[in-house]
Amino acid sequence: MRRILGRVPALRSLDRRRLRDGALAALVPVAACSVALAGLTTWVGTGRAGSPARIGVTDGRVLLPSAGVPETAAFFSIANEGGSPDTLLRVTARDVPGEVTLSRHRMKQGNAAYRSVIDSVSVAAGGSLAMSPSGVDLTVPVPSDEWRSGDLVPFTLEFRRSGRVKVLAVVVRPGSVSLQ
Repeated sequence: MRRILGRVPALRSLDRRRLRDGALAALVPVAACSVALAGLTTWVGTGRAGSPARIGVTDGRVLLPSAGVPETAAFFSIANEGGSPDTLLRVTARDVPGEVTLSRHRMKQGNAAYRSVIDSVSVAAGGSLAMSPSGVDLTVPVPSDEWRSGDLVPFTLEFRRSGRVKVLAVVVRPGSVSLQ
């Protein structure tokens, strides 16, 4: 019996040590989670977390094609008033034969321009994209029915996060409006 009673203080100190070590081991992840939670709470409180892209498309213009030309260009102004970036992936147009392509115009030496097809174009959070003849635009196949100045052409712009945005573009004579 004495041997058992003599071990009780040793067992108590062992239990206290285990308790202290266990509490310290649990404290580290609890502290890390608390810091992460405080950071996320601040991020959400400032309005940056979970703020989706809000895409608006305006000023749709299609250049009236010259006789015998198989393609023309279309331009839109795209604004993203949301807190997340978005990407324009694809554009379709009803009543247009073939595929509408995203393109970027670049300059060569001697003031020669060339068009390169691009897969997508990003619109930054809180930013905008103004399509223009000297930057990003759309290459549109010309339909067999003749377009006239003032005609409306329906387009669907497809964004990665915002989905599909339907918009009308008006046919304009080249040089009659500023496309910058």
